[in-house]
Amino acid sequence: MTNRFKDFGAGSAVTDTPVSFKLHGEDFECYPALQGKMLLDLVANSDENDGAAIAKTIDSFFKAVLVEESYARFDILLRDPTRIVSVETLGEITSWLVEEYSSRPTAGPEDL
Repeated sequence: MTNRFKDFGAGSAVTDTPVSFKLHGEDFECYPALQGKMLLDLVANSDENDGAAIAKTIDSFFKAVLVEESYARFDILLRDPTRIVSVETLGEITSWLVEEYSSRPTAGPEDL
């Protein structure tokens, strides 16, 4: 009897091209790659009717994509009453980041 098996190696090698964006004149640096599970979680929770669950998922997403120093500044910016960041803008940033992470070329183990 033949065994069904495939070795996925160490996963796909991802690009090391940085991802960054600017908001209110500040540059925010993101990690060059993101765990696929984070994108799956974001998609899974996007149809929730519970606004609190969606907000928690978006916050987790930003914590996962932004390097620690950038996340700290981003969080301060989002709490600053003089520099407003609308929900629509947060949605645009999230959509752009999802597109960047989901469309980045990866190399399979055979390409390494």
